[in-house]
Amino acid sequence: MVAAYLSQAGFTAELAHRGDDAVAAVRADPPDVVVLDLGLPGMDGIEVCRQIRTFSDCYIIITTARKEEVDTLIGLSVGADDYLTKPFGVRELVARVQTLLRRPRGDGKPRGTEGGTRSFGALLVDPLGHQVHLHGQPVALTPTERDLLITLATRPAMAFSRRQLIDEVWGTGWIGDEHLVDVHIAHLRKKLDDDPDTARYITTVRGVGYRMGKG
Repeated sequence: MVAAYLSQAGFTAELAHRGDDAVAAVRADPPDVVVLDLGLPGMDGIEVCRQIRTFSDCYIIITTARKEEVDTLIGLSVGADDYLTKPFGVRELVARVQTLLRRPRGDGKPRGTEGGTRSFGALLVDPLGHQVHLHGQPVALTPTERDLLITLATRPAMAFSRRQLIDEVWGTGWIGDEHLVDVHIAHLRKKLDDDPDTARYITTVRGVGYRMGKG
């Protein structure tokens, strides 16, 4: 049904009924966006997401029942960019896909990237190259984690609210739980080995949101 909705909206959609088939399909013909049901047979959606992230940086939207909130958090932790809770409307699904497709990819030029590579102690952020290095080693980030970090790094003096980060990364038309930002920031901090209590790279601004640290 999801594939039919997306096809009607003008997208080219391919359907996989099993988790292992989904991984094979993404590997064989890389898509721009994967809409992933966590309840797939053959291989559960969490493992599908984890495996896709080993070879692809396509955007991933997971769909789940409200009672599966824990699975949603796990899905985001292994690389999903966004989620929808069942039941959801066709317009909402199409809007989420369109929002992701409007985001700049590796050849895009995010806002505020004119200054080139930004340095924060041992952390180097290259907005134009969409690359992040820590202690000289590349850091593997999901597209959403990367875009959040670039947004913060290109305007280090600014304290961003959750809504401002959503507008920058997901787009102004995104509607959902703004605490999704907190989940992605937590995963980003973990990959940067950045303890929130002594944050060097991403600091929490009480009552506001987040700001880039000095490193």
